[in-house]
Amino acid sequence: MESVELPEHQHAPSALTVPVSVTISLLAVLVASVTLLSHRAHTEELLLQTRATDQWAYYQAKDIRLHEMQAVADVLDGLGAPSNEKAQAVRQKYLNEVKRYQSDKGDIGEKARELEKEREVIGRRADRFDGGEALLEVGLVICSITLLTKRRWFWFGGMLIGAAGVALALTGLLIH
Repeated sequence: MESVELPEHQHAPSALTVPVSVTISLLAVLVASVTLLSHRAHTEELLLQTRATDQWAYYQAKDIRLHEMQAVADVLDGLGAPSNEKAQAVRQKYLNEVKRYQSDKGDIGEKARELEKEREVIGRRADRFDGGEALLEVGLVICSITLLTKRRWFWFGGMLIGAAGVALALTGLLIH
């Protein structure tokens, strides 16, 4: 078998090339995975914010209707509504509507607050994923410096920072 001679300006691959390359590949896969989790969490956060905003708009609509019903009932009271049954029935109808809108408003407001709380939880989860993603990217870059410098401590440092990124991202899964 014939041996191949390397030109003088090229060097044989370092013993670190394969393990560092595998580490870089693994970190890249982890970055992609955590990025996907982060994007999904941010999307969910935006959807919850939209739902909460819609719920508050519904609350405001009910509040406007409540004030309209109160105004009509107040006008009827102010006019000294006649004592006939029809006038009393109309007045009572508006007073019943006031009670209904007050009840509806409470339920709608509570649902909006629940959606906002859920959005905050998802936001905290997304923040953990973002932090994990950043640490994984830094770890990946530091590991790649090993291939240029042939210094093992860059590899170890990159793996350590990458492990911190994985740990931070995993804490995002624990937030409920």
